[in-house]
Amino acid sequence: QVQLVESGGGSVQAGGSLRLSCAASGLTVSSFSTYCMGWFRQAPGLEREGVAVIERDGSISYAHSVKGRFTISRDNAKKTMVLQMDSLQPEDTAMYYCATDFYSVRCAARTYYYWGQGTQVTVSS
Repeated sequence: QVQLVESGGGSVQAGGSLRLSCAASGLTVSSFSTYCMGWFRQAPGLEREGVAVIERDGSISYAHSVKGRFTISRDNAKKTMVLQMDSLQPEDTAMYYCATDFYSVRCAARTYYYWGQGTQVTVSS
């Protein structure tokens, strides 16, 4: 069973930085590299939104709201994914989730099957 655990959330002031990590278990190193991965967030009262995704071939895409401020990366050997968040703003406040999937259809639709429990990010002005 694939399990994801996020870490690195916290409270910062506007303009600050946080580094979120996502560790996967239940997969071999070679299997992990075949999974697409992404970061999502959900603020109270709002729908969950995609923040950044990194495909199995390493291609990356970002939400417009975070482009130029956030950086997603993955280390297949360590079975981890990182979201470096710089120039944080109060509107970035949300619960952040990492997610992963193997199937191309779900990867393309961003309807991942495996999800972590989330880590809270709070940005004060």
